Amino acid sequence: MTEPYVLILYYSRNGHVKMLAEQLAQAVEIAGMEARLRTVPSVSADHEATAESIPENGDLYCTQEDLANCHGLLLGSPTRFGNMAAPLKYFLDNTGSLWASGALIDKPAGVFTSSSSIHGGQETTLLSMMIPLIHHGMLISGVPYSESALSTTQKGGTPYGASHVEADQLTPDEQAICQSQGKRIASLALQLINNSKKV
Repeated sequence: MTEPYVLILYYSRNGHVKMLAEQLAQAVEIAGMEARLRTVPSVSADHEATAESIPENGDLYCTQEDLANCHGLLLGSPTRFGNMAAPLKYFLDNTGSLWASGALIDKPAGVFTSSSSIHGGQETTLLSMMIPLIHHGMLISGVPYSESALSTTQKGGTPYGASHVEADQLTPDEQAICQSQGKRIASLALQLINNSKKV
């Protein structure tokens, strides 16, 4: 049996969502859990995945097993007209067998995004990513306002999840919100693991 891990599953076209994913992974590991970074391939105009099964560089593509065996999930996508990107939705649309088996029920989950403008549909994108996770029975967690960066950020960062307004690097507030969210999901996953051992 593998050690417990938080799956950080994302799609990033220009590297901005990947920056968030890496910051979240750092926070998960600080909180005492393995962070497993995974991505998804692009899709073609006829909606079929076209990439090789193993990417030439970067993080590995996510498998159904990666998702089924995680103890927590952080799901990230760039904004696409206020919605998640097609490659991530394509992957999620093919998780029906996990839904049928209840593999993700009662596991904590959070979402994150990046947009090219400050009013680029971040919050609707975050909400759109929550919907399939709710159908899977996951426990959705946002970022509480005990994280002071939510009240000071001038760029990305929402109570629905970490976010970023595209730039070469994350702002200190964006980093702080990622750290808070990553630690929160890891902490919730650890609490659930420990509670299940007591039963």
